[in-house]
Amino acid sequence: MQELVHRAPSSAIRIVVIALLGWAILNAAIIVLAHGFLPFDRPNLITMPFWLQVAMPSFGLIEQLALMGVVALMTRKRPSTLADRTPTRGVAGREVAYTLVYAMIAQAGGWIIGPAFGFRPFSFHIAGTLVGCSTLASPAEATVWASYNFIAFAIVPYLWFRRRYSNYELCLVFDGPGNDLLVVLVVLVIESAVQLAAMKNIFALPLSVMLVAAPLSFTIFLFGTVLPTMILVYAILLPRYYKLTGSVPLSVILGGLTYASLHLVEGWSAFDTPEDTALSILFVFLSYTGPGMFKSYVTLRTGNAWVHALGYHAVAPHTIIDAPMIARVFRLI
Repeated sequence: MQELVHRAPSSAIRIVVIALLGWAILNAAIIVLAHGFLPFDRPNLITMPFWLQVAMPSFGLIEQLALMGVVALMTRKRPSTLADRTPTRGVAGREVAYTLVYAMIAQAGGWIIGPAFGFRPFSFHIAGTLVGCSTLASPAEATVWASYNFIAFAIVPYLWFRRRYSNYELCLVFDGPGNDLLVVLVVLVIESAVQLAAMKNIFALPLSVMLVAAPLSFTIFLFGTVLPTMILVYAILLPRYYKLTGSVPLSVILGGLTYASLHLVEGWSAFDTPEDTALSILFVFLSYTGPGMFKSYVTLRTGNAWVHALGYHAVAPHTIIDAPMIARVFRLI
């Protein structure tokens, strides 16, 4: 037992060191391939110098790690119950395997169904999310995108697993409601303040437009990405990652990588050349692994997948940053 106590911290440190090394290699690969230019369709960032575009995800990671510290402080008296909500390791391993296979098939289905309707390939974000795009989605594209993702990544997995597991076992219950809501509020206030300081475009909307665009943006992204993310990654996969690894750092990293892998074809991606394709895929992992890791950590600490969805997804960023884009998509301005 004493050997295990001493081994656990060293194992966690080793995982963190390897992760930081991987992060550095990822950044270096992007710099080498890009030759000072990122070929992405991101008009909101077009005036930003190359070095800052590459550095932004790392700045974001620093903030996400700081937020993890805040969450750790707020949940320090809560025991972890996640391992008690999952099946045996053998069952968990099989469930992880077939869930990941299903997720990849469903994502490939979005790449087919989007163009079949005359739209762009679907990912976990609609074209224009967060960074803008040269050709906005139509109302029909936004609606079909949200509907497909909600059915494929939320409804189907939830119904499949709900046959055998309760909402508590799927981390969809506020079993510590006071602390859960406190974490939601604190994270939401901090993240909203950071995003409003960096991007004030929501305030450029007339008040009458904002009052329609903000709830509309909340709703579109709730069904298109927030609930699919919450169910597939954090209600189903993350607890099983923890069961298989027994490691919080490794589970957090796996959750982040899974979240990033669901965004492989973004609206801003470029696939014109092999270099552009490699840059697009690498930048997806650079951009989304950090947020996915934070969502993982919050879920591990609270045992409640709703906490990250409400505190760090539905409002910030997809209402605060994306309301102006949704206002243009639905011809409100």
